[in-house]
Amino acid sequence: MNTLSALSSELAGAVERGGQAVVAVHGRHHIPSSGVLWRPGIVVTAEHTLKRDEEITVALPDGRNAPATLAGRDPGTDLAVLKVDSGDAAVAEFGDTAALKTGHLVLALGRSSERGVTATLGVISGLSGPWKTWRAGHVDQLIRLDVSVYPGFSGGPLVNTDGRILGVNTSGLSRVMAVTIPVATASRVIQDLLEKGRVARGYLGLGMHPVNLPDGRAGVIVISVQPDGPAGKAGVLIGDVLLELNGAAVSDNDDVHVQLGPESVGKRMKARIVRGGSDASLEITVGERPQGE
Repeated sequence: MNTLSALSSELAGAVERGGQAVVAVHGRHHIPSSGVLWRPGIVVTAEHTLKRDEEITVALPDGRNAPATLAGRDPGTDLAVLKVDSGDAAVAEFGDTAALKTGHLVLALGRSSERGVTATLGVISGLSGPWKTWRAGHVDQLIRLDVSVYPGFSGGPLVNTDGRILGVNTSGLSRVMAVTIPVATASRVIQDLLEKGRVARGYLGLGMHPVNLPDGRAGVIVISVQPDGPAGKAGVLIGDVLLELNGAAVSDNDDVHVQLGPESVGKRMKARIVRGGSDASLEITVGERPQGE
């Protein structure tokens, strides 16, 4: 067998192995999305593809269609968890995302009820550390893909050439590229959703915009305040410029969101501001972000 034939066989084997845990999720009109049977009875999929909370069904690899119950959603990481009677269906086998390198071959998998498992081949186009999504979700590792994520693929897995699952693919967190939510992040979110039905995140109740002050300092200017929100109760006013939060410098909205992870809820944070040209300090007790915010 020549080198290309051997590679082709290995990739087909990877699709077969990884595809054993890939399901189709019917939670919207027209085309279904994909999902991963993470462990017995638990399916994870892309949150943005679920357009309803009830009457969801899952097409399992053995051809059965099973009703599913929504355990919880996390728009921040674009993940949702479903409970389903999966019987003895195979569950995900996980790979090591720490071993990934830019340029590694990977496969994006999906499943439709009619065509079974589908796959596209590409490479890891970039890797970096933890990042915050535009919906304030914390993701442990940024995995950029040069892989086609076709309609219906969101919620399906990224697998390595051994067929082991590296994470959940989604097109719902970027307008310009598909990204993978790594196994470590997905496992943490799944556990939170199963235990509490949500992922708690910190909340200040502010609208903000980056600004540079005449003295050269950078911060975010407050453009709206919810009167009954945590910052409003602490005395923050429209026009205040936030320079530091919890001892960390703030120069844009992302710097604020970094401080508002699940562990921040209920924590008292010192905020250094500029008001009317003078520096001042306030203490804010971080609240929990309301669902849907």
